[in-house]
Amino acid sequence: MKEFLDNKNYTCVAVSKTKPNEKIKELYDIGYRHFGENKVQEMVIKNENLPSDIFWHMIGHLQTNKVKMIVPFVHLIHSVDSIKVLSKINNESKKINKKTNCLIQINISNEESKYGFLKNEVMNLFLNNRFNEYENIKIKGLMGMASFSENDSLIKNEFRTLKKFYENIKKKENKKDNNINFKILSMGMSNDYKIALDVGSNMIRIGSLLFGKRNY
Repeated sequence: MKEFLDNKNYTCVAVSKTKPNEKIKELYDIGYRHFGENKVQEMVIKNENLPSDIFWHMIGHLQTNKVKMIVPFVHLIHSVDSIKVLSKINNESKKINKKTNCLIQINISNEESKYGFLKNEVMNLFLNNRFNEYENIKIKGLMGMASFSENDSLIKNEFRTLKKFYENIKKKENKKDNNINFKILSMGMSNDYKIALDVGSNMIRIGSLLFGKRNY
């Protein structure tokens, strides 16, 4: 279980959704500190009952009416998939004088079940300085999920597309923008993390390889 620890090239987020506190504590005790949840209520309860130095990552689709529940303690929100969500996070963060770290989720597959912005939407927002309107958000990078497929070439092409887009934005990034600081490219899960790392991911989200089969 120590496979993903102490690597300077990437951060491993242990996807702990549906897993009991005891299992999370086992990974915590051997050195894991970054844990990912996709349900707000579950993350809130775990945050209250597990060590305070855990970095909680929101990796699932985030409903606007639940944003205020996680803003006070969340380390990074991976799943900012709309302007509506972005605005809500900004408003709730402003109320407590916090800058919340966020990733912009990009839809890189053709699956209708996947959330996320289209690349041209994000580029237009970036070039028109629209992200500067959200003063209580720190945009740290991008997140994407590849198609659920056994076709490694398809997955690699999707990850390459996101990596290229990430690099394009970094080149255009204005260092004077206090709320934009692209450092994180979150892509790759248990089934495709090796492809993602090969392409250039620096944050992976690993569930079943660490916890075993998920309890639904």
